Amino acid sequence: MDLKQIAKDTVKTLSSYLTYQAVRTVLTQLGETNPPLALWLHNFSADKIQDGEAYIQSLFREKPDLALRIMTVREHIANEVTDFLPEMIRIGISQANTEHRRQHLERITQLNMSIPSPESEQAASDPNLDNSSS
Repeated sequence: MDLKQIAKDTVKTLSSYLTYQAVRTVLTQLGETNPPLALWLHNFSADKIQDGEAYIQSLFREKPDLALRIMTVREHIANEVTDFLPEMIRIGISQANTEHRRQHLERITQLNMSIPSPESEQAASDPNLDNSSS
């Protein structure tokens, strides 16, 4: 397991997600102040934000002012969330894992209870077992 590569991949994914959130924020703002530009950005952004850095580069070629605005919003969001993000990730994953384990345990317990064991089948089919105690 290459933890450095995992960290790099995580940063890239998080950066792309923050780019997506920044675009959503800018789209909301533009929807109120400049609807035609909001429509243009919406159409431009469709199916392009999977890689945030490539998206910003392509937006710079088309509308540098929007690219700068999105980068500013993305940086602001990053600064706001990075303080509590590591703890939230650890707690969230721990809670999710606990819930998955609980659900799995419930499923296998219900499955085991619905399948009769060989001992219980033998006891149910042997009439002398009930009479032997009397």
